[in-house]
Amino acid sequence: MSESPILGQVALGYAPMIDRERRVTAIRLTVFPARPDAAVAAAPLLATLAEAWPEDAGRVALNVASETLLHDLMLAQPARNVMVEVPAFMAADPAHTDAIVALHRHGNTLMLQGRPRTELPREVLPCFAQAIVDLAEERRPDAAAPPGVTRSIGFVQSGVRTAVEVEAAFKRGAVAVLGWPLDDPLPPGAAGAAGRSDLQTVVELMRRVDKEEPVDRLDAVIKLDPTLGFKLLRYINSPAFGLRVEISSFRHAIMMLGYQRLKRWLALLLAQASKERDMKPLMFAALRRGLLMEELVRAGGLAQGDAQMRDEAFICGVFSLLDKLMKQPFGELLKAIPVPSSVQQALADGEGPYQPYFELVQAVESAAMFDVRESAERLMMSVGEVNAALLRALATARQLD
Repeated sequence: MSESPILGQVALGYAPMIDRERRVTAIRLTVFPARPDAAVAAAPLLATLAEAWPEDAGRVALNVASETLLHDLMLAQPARNVMVEVPAFMAADPAHTDAIVALHRHGNTLMLQGRPRTELPREVLPCFAQAIVDLAEERRPDAAAPPGVTRSIGFVQSGVRTAVEVEAAFKRGAVAVLGWPLDDPLPPGAAGAAGRSDLQTVVELMRRVDKEEPVDRLDAVIKLDPTLGFKLLRYINSPAFGLRVEISSFRHAIMMLGYQRLKRWLALLLAQASKERDMKPLMFAALRRGLLMEELVRAGGLAQGDAQMRDEAFICGVFSLLDKLMKQPFGELLKAIPVPSSVQQALADGEGPYQPYFELVQAVESAAMFDVRESAERLMMSVGEVNAALLRALATARQLD
């Protein structure tokens, strides 16, 4: 996706919407005007977002931090796969009633953001499919509504940061949660999962690829786990990989890709290997972190024309949650898994050439506009470049899911 001029006028953040089975059912895109005093045109913004999310590409929820822009956006009537969050104060204001009703009639899903302090207009009430309640404002205990108590619409819990908070939200009756449940500490004395039988083949293959062993030896390892070979070929043959010919075997993959490019897809396989339900959002995040790191490095000029550095950035992002996925500290985990020294610096020590890019990724995930701007400036990147990189990464990830 090319950088549209409109992307220089906003700052974007994103988070997943997660259902009870911990599947990500939609992306929440937070939109901040880059300058509070500047008007942002709704139509070109929607056109740019439609390029990243065509109607058949799944749902996206827009959380727009500008009353004027949100009102104009509702009047412009985005595609029907776009869900729109409306703050309670706007829903209660008669000045926005016509726009809300018209968008509802257009077929868009509307979500009421926050608790209304005044009664909503009668015409507006039926327009909202769900209410969004932030965890910090949650008044209900960690249990479902008591007998005899009913709610007119379902609620989505936002602001979750741990698996415990996710589980508690669903016990309260939430239909979904919004946020990154990435803050769970490692369990005390965690022995890790790097040695599990379903991961041993991937780790062994990574070691052999790192040593650039002959194809016959690598092929022998992959034959020990036919499922792994199938997954690897599925990734390589996906539209996101951009190959013009179909890769039909692991041997063919090595001949076409070479060892360096193969490392990134083995890294992705390792990060996607968990079978635990609560790990689904982390695996979702890991892929997108890797792709966003790669796009930011490409846009930032650190590795323009250098495929190896872009691949290392991808591996850095993909592996950034590996300690949570494998339940093992990076200091121990990386002794068993070969990674470039610059990646190990970022993951284990919080330093090195990729660390500033990783901090920018975290700022985007947090939808922290000032942190995004500061991190981008340190890398001498524009906010528009960051936004374009994010949309490209999300579009590519969708092709790999």
